[in-house]
Amino acid sequence: MLWRCVTDELAQHPACDSMYYQEIEQVSGTEVVVDGRRLVMMSSNEYLGLSQHPKVIQASIEALQRWGASPCGSRLANGTRSYHLELEEELAAFLGVEACHIFSAGYLACMAAVATLAHRGDVILADKSIHSSLVDGCLLSHATLKRFKHEDLAHLERLLRELPAHQPKAIVVDGVYSIEGHIASLACIVELAEAHGAMVIVDDAHGLGVLGEQGRGTANHLGLTGRINVQAGSFSKSLASTGGFIGADREVIRYLRAHCRQIIFSAALPPAPAAAALASLRLLRDEPEHHQRLRENIAYYRQGLTALGIDFWDSPTASLPIVLGSQERCQQVWSSLWEDGFFTVIVTSPGVAAGHELIRTAITARHTRPQIDRFLDALKKGLAKCGA
Repeated sequence: MLWRCVTDELAQHPACDSMYYQEIEQVSGTEVVVDGRRLVMMSSNEYLGLSQHPKVIQASIEALQRWGASPCGSRLANGTRSYHLELEEELAAFLGVEACHIFSAGYLACMAAVATLAHRGDVILADKSIHSSLVDGCLLSHATLKRFKHEDLAHLERLLRELPAHQPKAIVVDGVYSIEGHIASLACIVELAEAHGAMVIVDDAHGLGVLGEQGRGTANHLGLTGRINVQAGSFSKSLASTGGFIGADREVIRYLRAHCRQIIFSAALPPAPAAAALASLRLLRDEPEHHQRLRENIAYYRQGLTALGIDFWDSPTASLPIVLGSQERCQQVWSSLWEDGFFTVIVTSPGVAAGHELIRTAITARHTRPQIDRFLDALKKGLAKCGA
């Protein structure tokens, strides 16, 4: 019966198979090959384009040769290696926190940050647009969850005022919201948290490498280094790898290592992705041209979208949505872009609110101006086809 319900639901969305789970056969720079066709990737989270950097590839190869494929155990038991500690120390220094712990997935890191630090009887106040990893962490914590409207600080303040002063509480937000491209109003959120005795937990997966000095993230970008209680994130964006991290005061990290299920019962990060993340982190620090090129491409792409009259929610980050407002229109524009050689991703309800359906695009440091220009021309053509 359950399987029949699932298959009936899939039958109502025939476009799912053609738009998602595309098999990519080759990758070269910003281009991919699907079904023998070469397309420009316009929806990747690889903001700095480092996954094919020679130093990143070489570091991964050397780590495999030295350590083998996997530590085959949890960090608590037999899985801790010196490469874990090296990455944690350099990442903590880069973020401006006392300590870090790295995970085998960014999803696990963000989930763990909430699930382990909040408990039954506590209250979590979370932005409605937080990533699903944070939502799952909220649910696993058994704390009372209250959602405030996206970036509505007046709503957040009302919720805080309704709580007793002694009530343990945490505010949970993304640093950069990956669909909207918005930067969280962290300065005001931190002030509210400090005034009401709340902890602040931030998922900065899409801020690291994109914002701040040398790409040090949202906290650095907003002058809040040292004032965010817990920063979590992923290596699969700017750091061109897999895995994730939590950065916080040393005592918080010690507590996590003693109590966090996602640490204690999960295999440690393998050597190749750890080495790739560390090499990418060092490139952020030592080769500023990648970050600079990304900033220039974001500005250029924003100008082009503005000239076309596109609603991109005024995103100042590398994630720039093309808001079209209906699933049918999104499918039509997506198909047109695909025909013209561009790989994009549709986001519809419940990923966004009904009436705000969009095509998610993301700019990277490796996109060229001619590629961006050609995409804008193809987008204009696709919009004309559907009368948008």
